[in-house]
Amino acid sequence: MAHTTRQSLLVRIKDGDDQVAWERFIEIYGPLIFRFGMKKGLQEADAADLTQDVLQRISQSIARFEYDPSLGRFRSWLFLIASQSISKLLEKKERQPVGSGDSAVAQSLHQIPSREEENVWETEYRQHVLDWAKDQIRDQFANNTWLAFVGTAIENKNAQAVADELGMSVGAVYVARSRVMKRLKEVVATIDESME
Repeated sequence: MAHTTRQSLLVRIKDGDDQVAWERFIEIYGPLIFRFGMKKGLQEADAADLTQDVLQRISQSIARFEYDPSLGRFRSWLFLIASQSISKLLEKKERQPVGSGDSAVAQSLHQIPSREEENVWETEYRQHVLDWAKDQIRDQFANNTWLAFVGTAIENKNAQAVADELGMSVGAVYVARSRVMKRLKEVVATIDESME
């Protein structure tokens, strides 16, 4: 299956009046874009400007965006917009003198995004979506259920060790992990089909 952003969210944000869809979109993708700018060497204020620019460009072009998975993934399009926005931001800053004088950062940011950068973006994207989904579901589970999931799925601890720590049976640890994983996949699937 192609790695795609859930088509329904993309369709919903085409309607500029669908505030709920836009809020969800910004909640999911805003922090990802901001961190991308920070990793590219931008200062916080510039990374915030980058985030606003990318979101504005998406809002202006989404009405014309026709989702076709055979043409590529949404996250690749988002990466391209973010990369182009960084270049535009830096070109604008170069026209306005700044005090840092560090031309090495500016030169590295002006380069055409490499396949390696796109792979880093892909990894960041997937991790961000998982982290977002974990935040969405955390309160849906009892503490021991959540800790069993964290211990085995995130910290890669042995199920017996987690069972001993939590005073649970090994079977209960596996059931807890399975319940949380199932719900996590459901929530991720609401925005990204690649992890269904």
